[in-house]
Amino acid sequence: MTHSIHGKQRWLALFVLCLGVLMIVLDTTIVNVALPSIAADLGFTETSLVWVVNAYMLTFGGCLLLGGRLGDLYGHRKLFLGGITLFTLASLACGMANSQVLLVCARAVQGLGGAVVSAVSLSLIMNLFTEPGERAKAMGVYGFVCAGGGSIGVLLGGLLTNLLSWHWIFLVNLPIGIAVYALCIALLPSARGHAHGERLDVAGAISVTASLMLAVYAVVNGNEAGWTSAQTLGLLFAALVLLAAFLVIEARVQHPLMPLGLFRLRNVATANVVGVLWAAAMFAWFFISALYLQRVLGYRPLQVGLAFLPANLIMGFFSLGLSARVVMRFGLRVPLAAGLLIAACGLALFARAPVGGSFLPDVMPGMILLGVGAGIAFNPMLLAAMSDVDPSDSGLASGIVNTSFMMGGALGLAVLASLAAARSDAMQASQGTTAALNSGYHLAFLFGAIFAAAAGILGGVLLRPGQPGGAGGAAQEHAHGGHTAPPADGHSPAPGKQTATGNY
Repeated sequence: MTHSIHGKQRWLALFVLCLGVLMIVLDTTIVNVALPSIAADLGFTETSLVWVVNAYMLTFGGCLLLGGRLGDLYGHRKLFLGGITLFTLASLACGMANSQVLLVCARAVQGLGGAVVSAVSLSLIMNLFTEPGERAKAMGVYGFVCAGGGSIGVLLGGLLTNLLSWHWIFLVNLPIGIAVYALCIALLPSARGHAHGERLDVAGAISVTASLMLAVYAVVNGNEAGWTSAQTLGLLFAALVLLAAFLVIEARVQHPLMPLGLFRLRNVATANVVGVLWAAAMFAWFFISALYLQRVLGYRPLQVGLAFLPANLIMGFFSLGLSARVVMRFGLRVPLAAGLLIAACGLALFARAPVGGSFLPDVMPGMILLGVGAGIAFNPMLLAAMSDVDPSDSGLASGIVNTSFMMGGALGLAVLASLAAARSDAMQASQGTTAALNSGYHLAFLFGAIFAAAAGILGGVLLRPGQPGGAGGAAQEHAHGGHTAPPADGHSPAPGKQTATGNY
């Protein structure tokens, strides 16, 4: 279903939607800088402090698929507004929190609201922009927000914590959330869900949400509990059992939460596999390089945020301008593969950064390559993940790709952090603390480069070739049991014109 707004109003709506998404993206990293202040103020121990982050990740990761499907069933605009409201109220509770329990519970509610906003925002943008050139530009804006928001969060978190207090990293969301809600009411017309007459697959929703939550819990606590501990292995096994149950349910239920035929669409399946590997590499770059800058080079939090600015500016330049032109000129496959391979080279440069390094020769080159690579690759990756998908499943496809990114990032970071820690512990006796830390970071960067290169090769080999354009009818038939979905307006498209899904 497309929205009946045109011209500048669509771009203003895109700006508002991306502002809401930026609020969610910022919140995944803005908290990290303030954790020491939060611990000192509320009396968190080192062990309990991790739940300020984990409570958010748990509900965020667990509810992405459910949020996307609810948007398809009951309306993307309605769910987006509900998610923004929930996230904003939870931000107020976080900012006013005077106890550990209140803060952790409010963070969990924040994660739920963030999952809904993230899952349906991409669908709203895809349905606002159906012409290939404009959609590529719009997705470039969205990609820039997603790719650069984390780094901006570190910088903003340092500023707010230093100048005011940790409470303001949450309270700053209030005026933004209120403005986004009001502008969305004014700009986006009310619309019913696409999936008329369908019921929510309750059994599927419960099983997949529980599976994702258990998997996230196991991953985020893996380093603390031990990766071979009974707790970690038991939780991962339970998550796999629930996932298997979910797949059985989806194969049999009349109105599945996730039509399994979606994964027979080559671009959708490939983009999600690539997304898992790329997210693991991106998390390695962002978090491990921040640790390198702080613990090895001695940077302060604000300096770390400033060190990421070159990459952010380059990503913005490519995402907001060149990436859309490259996609229209070369399609999805070539830019995706090239961008990921360039980013892999950037990670490889970080894998040789020395203990006594300085910014210009040892940090800047890797940042530049990662900014270029991410700026080129992010747009075609998102477009490929939403390609060939009927409008009635756009929220689901958005939820799936967000889940792939979140799970890939969380699992990849946990694995790479474990590798780095093991290498550092093994080298500490012979090299000293700082050199041992750097050696561990080198190993994490190397594996991150391998992940990015593997993602680039898979994307280059497996993505369907050709220019970007609308979902093919055969693909839609394949995904929906042999019945091609009609255009959203109920009329046949004119010869030579695209349906509402576009061709990404």
